Amino acid sequence: MKRFEWRDRIHTLDAEADCEEIARILAAHEFPWDIEQALSLALYRTYAVPSVGQLLADTREFTERTQHRYDDTALILNDIMEHGFGPGRGRDALRRMNQMHRSYDISNDDYLYVLSTFVVMPVRWINDHGYGWRCLSDHETAAHTNYYRKLGRHMGIKEIPETYEEFCHLMDSYEAEHFAYTDGGRAVSDATLELMAGFYPAWQRPLVRPFTKALLDDRLVKAFGYPEPSKTWRALASGALRLRAKVVRRMRPRKEPRWARQSPNVRSYPEGYDPARIGTFPQGCPVPHGMATVEVPATGALVPAPGQAVAPTTED
Repeated sequence: MKRFEWRDRIHTLDAEADCEEIARILAAHEFPWDIEQALSLALYRTYAVPSVGQLLADTREFTERTQHRYDDTALILNDIMEHGFGPGRGRDALRRMNQMHRSYDISNDDYLYVLSTFVVMPVRWINDHGYGWRCLSDHETAAHTNYYRKLGRHMGIKEIPETYEEFCHLMDSYEAEHFAYTDGGRAVSDATLELMAGFYPAWQRPLVRPFTKALLDDRLVKAFGYPEPSKTWRALASGALRLRAKVVRRMRPRKEPRWARQSPNVRSYPEGYDPARIGTFPQGCPVPHGMATVEVPATGALVPAPGQAVAPTTED
């Protein structure tokens, strides 16, 4: 298989009608690590919006069950991407995500902003910052945008932008207007950075924290109340990622897909999971029949009890 064979295959597909297939190729073959990092930073940015950061802090999910919350988000989005929007695991994951979201009073504007980060951040990571081993073409960017527009429609989001450029404008203007420090947003940010550091050996963690903060733009650093990263750390972080991109460019193309569910950083369900049985079940949210749960004392929400992420098999 030649290095640019996936890219060439993408350009035989339609950016709208085949957006799901193109998104899968980009996420699981061409840029699995890059898109995983970019989407993690996309979600992380949303904590700086007070209405989002404070809600996440109030649920205690990101501060007290950080690994589970990270895993649930990654796995649900993975199953939608991997299996699509039709009947099966993809639709089950989508329904589970919508159940959780609809249990809270989330504005359409906040939904639109979060969706915009998922559209914009991977393209900026790969193209604008130069962290990808090659750039995304306009055709690929359009398909990537169309995939998330489709996801947004399935989530019931209204007034979804039509183009990548419109998503960029929405994200940047929303952040300029809404980014602000809150104790809740800072608490969620600290917990997330601690989790990310924990993905690495203990001797590397003192380096991971300043490296990660050096990837944050000035607006985000200010919103979380962090000290400004030094120019040295910013140069080291950016240089290391660009060096990695040059190395990856010389590697063979990935024949077998690499999904987020295969990441060693996803640790909560070593025996597997059913997307309908993970995440949280806030008050009023239906719980799968026969699934044992435990209560989160601070909020009253229910979460799966240990060993309940997979439905028990029925023995004859």
